[in-house]
Amino acid sequence: MSSLLSTLTSRLAVTLGIAGIDESLAVVTPSADPRFGDFQTNAAMVAAKALKKNPREVASSILEHLKVGDLCEVPSVAGAGFINFKVRESALSDALNVIRNDMHLGVVSVEKPKTIIIDFSSPNVAKPMHVGHIRSTILGDSLARIARHLGHHVITDNHIGDWGTQFGKVIYGWKHLLNRESLEQAPIAELVRLYREVNALEENDSALKETVRHELVKLQQGDAENLEIWKQAVALSWREFERLYGLLDITFDERLGESFYNDALGPLVERLLAEKIAQLSEGAVCIFFPELHAMEEKPCLIRKSDGGFLYATTDLATLEYREQRWKPDAVWYVTGAPQQLHFEQVFAAGRKMGIKTELRHIAFGSILGEDRKMMKTRSGENVELGGLLNEAIERALAVVAEKNPDLPKTDQEEIARLIGLGAVKYADLMQHRLTDYVFSWEKMLSFQGNTAPYLQNAYVRIRSIFRKAESEGMGDAIATASSSITISDPAERALALQILKFGEVLHAVLEDQRPNLLCLYLYELADSFHRFYEACPILKSEGDVRSSRLALAKVTSEVLKTGLSLLGIGVPERM
Repeated sequence: MSSLLSTLTSRLAVTLGIAGIDESLAVVTPSADPRFGDFQTNAAMVAAKALKKNPREVASSILEHLKVGDLCEVPSVAGAGFINFKVRESALSDALNVIRNDMHLGVVSVEKPKTIIIDFSSPNVAKPMHVGHIRSTILGDSLARIARHLGHHVITDNHIGDWGTQFGKVIYGWKHLLNRESLEQAPIAELVRLYREVNALEENDSALKETVRHELVKLQQGDAENLEIWKQAVALSWREFERLYGLLDITFDERLGESFYNDALGPLVERLLAEKIAQLSEGAVCIFFPELHAMEEKPCLIRKSDGGFLYATTDLATLEYREQRWKPDAVWYVTGAPQQLHFEQVFAAGRKMGIKTELRHIAFGSILGEDRKMMKTRSGENVELGGLLNEAIERALAVVAEKNPDLPKTDQEEIARLIGLGAVKYADLMQHRLTDYVFSWEKMLSFQGNTAPYLQNAYVRIRSIFRKAESEGMGDAIATASSSITISDPAERALALQILKFGEVLHAVLEDQRPNLLCLYLYELADSFHRFYEACPILKSEGDVRSSRLALAKVTSEVLKTGLSLLGIGVPERM
């Protein structure tokens, strides 16, 4: 099913082709000012430069051949040569009536689905997830949801940090300082305590430092006891991670950590040396990029002079494994902007290795405290994610209990969970992903403005209309809400146009991996609905008008609910 915008665009392209004008100039966009119509194109202005003609004359020539009478009123030429389109109310009605009977709400799947691996979240074993994991986790999940919704085959992989130098300290601490009871009650907290205590003891004891290093070497060499301790640490950590992912309603298809690729690192480096892709440099092994001007002095280091491997080595082994197992069309790495150089090096190295898959670093900015510095606790520690999510729910519960004291406690708690978690997710996703933003409880939990509670409340408000209709004996009105939608009022028109943008917005999100475009769309949809609600009585109207407006409200609620679910946000039925 084609949208109004895509239909106008394709018909314009055909007309330009007939007129001998480059069809790629057929770009139609929503009008900035509704006084001039619903859509516009500057194709005539751009073509006029190449043709060395008057833009308005070119526009008039295009309109002589453009066949859009079934969709629009007679198009007009404005300004220096803009062509403006105003959609007929009958065309709006027809499009809406198709969408509300479409389980996909007018969203057209991509013509050529891709296999996309999305690498996100990636916490470190034996350490708590903290506020720094929010953006990768929430952004990666929303992109996976949207890509799947558009028809792509998505594989989500949580590349956890489960292999590294910290395990020498953890293993030594496990053997000599472990509190079993604490390990059962709060495993990650106990593992962190062990790490810190051993680290502190090492500062004044060089012999202990050597002992700890030896524990790490034993692990790397496959010592049975140390491997068993490591496995338990990984399992206990993942149990905690999984609890948080469950709270956030996030799942992964794979969780192949760094350890999974450990045995492949040595052979990979030797092969790259043999194939002359890598070379020795002052005892280390590097991949150089003399063919890339911007990377000439930025080689990719894959083995240190002491024989140790690096993140780049693991990432290249991971890339090869993914190529062999899934043969992806694209791999997206959802990590912070400071890792830009690392991924430029890895991607350049991958291309020298013959990997042609589209590789993309989906970078994002930082979350700041109210002092506009990196968000920390008062003691300077990272804010733990579990505590932050619990606080979000508790704050939301206080608001829900105040507004609805008569609701059963279990209902209050479920609503608070949806509001609190939704607020945290939305506050992150509504930002352009590359910008830093200040974390503010007051703003994100507000029921006013561009927030999750505002959108959730808009959905609840629509559902309450139907509950009220039923309580007042208007069952017939609800039953006929599936009858034809007709558009007559300007507020109905504005809402209809906004609903019809849904599919286009989802495709736009994936063009540059920007869920904030969907957030803005949903906010504008809710805003359009509130203006419609104020201007157009629903239950007080009668007959076909009431049925039409109920149907319009219903499809609005479905788009809101679907759009929020693609952001990983649930909606309550009552608030």
